[in-house]
Amino acid sequence: MNSQLNIAIVAGGNSSEAEISLRGAAQMAQWLDSQLYVAHTVLVSGTQWTLKHPQHGDLAVTRDDFSALLPNGQRLRFDCALVMIHGTPGENGLLQGYLELMGIPHTTCSTMSAAITFNKFVCKELVRSTGVGLARGVLIRRGQTFDAQALVAELGLPLFVKPNASGSSYGVSKVKAVADLPAAIEAALLEGDDVLVEEFIGGREFSCGVFKPKGAPEVLMPVTEIISHTEFFDYNAKYNHQSNEVTPAQIPVELSDALQQMASRIYDRLQCSGIVRVDYIVTPEGNPYFLEINTVPGMSAESIIPQQVRAMGSTMREVLNQVIADAMQRQTPHR
Repeated sequence: MNSQLNIAIVAGGNSSEAEISLRGAAQMAQWLDSQLYVAHTVLVSGTQWTLKHPQHGDLAVTRDDFSALLPNGQRLRFDCALVMIHGTPGENGLLQGYLELMGIPHTTCSTMSAAITFNKFVCKELVRSTGVGLARGVLIRRGQTFDAQALVAELGLPLFVKPNASGSSYGVSKVKAVADLPAAIEAALLEGDDVLVEEFIGGREFSCGVFKPKGAPEVLMPVTEIISHTEFFDYNAKYNHQSNEVTPAQIPVELSDALQQMASRIYDRLQCSGIVRVDYIVTPEGNPYFLEINTVPGMSAESIIPQQVRAMGSTMREVLNQVIADAMQRQTPHR
């Protein structure tokens, strides 16, 4: 009898981040311990869910019970879903809701937490009570009129325009002139129905991974400093080697500890599960400002979380063992 668990690495999705998701999924399959798990890549694209089987090619995944029928007539069922979809439906709660309804353990936040953390405006309102600094911002909905001059008078220049529910810096603009604001808002609306216009906070950018497995000590990862070669930490900086990422960050231990502890408080405030990454700007005066939380952080070999795991003296294989065990413990299937 095969004691290995069938792990569905769920990748793709319906957002601009699908390509990044596929890169991470391929890397995750290599990291998984083959003695404990059988890795299966499940590609999600709209209503078409496909198991990319190495021997049998593409097989349809039945959404009635999240399984796939093999050519020999046997049905392949998955013991756990390792969610690698950035954006919709893997980071905004839609996929989590389906998996929880099916009773299938998964490696990310709950439906509620995923929905909250993906909405930047709502997320900031909840994080406010942790004491971290927050940039002032205005939410603009599709079809809503706005006064560019009034926004600049309130928030100053430069300012950032970003989709309220998106990642990987798609649709994000740094606006330096009033005349450029309408076009920036239109660009952000290509990624979603709500746009967040925020004041610019100058400083150094940092990121910290957190994982709090059920019934085990929390894992506060070393802080990374992100030094972008571009105007800000945009898509090219993140994925086309246009930045330096220093792990652990060369900062005083007091600041490093403060960022880790703040990430831990934010994790708890948002009721997160699995590995998340909290991003900050720290002003020259040493005041941290919350940028965003990534509940499905990038997992290519060069991504920030794998860097932090290596700096801890651990391996992604070891960490994924913990992540899957935690997912299995948090949700017992009722099928």
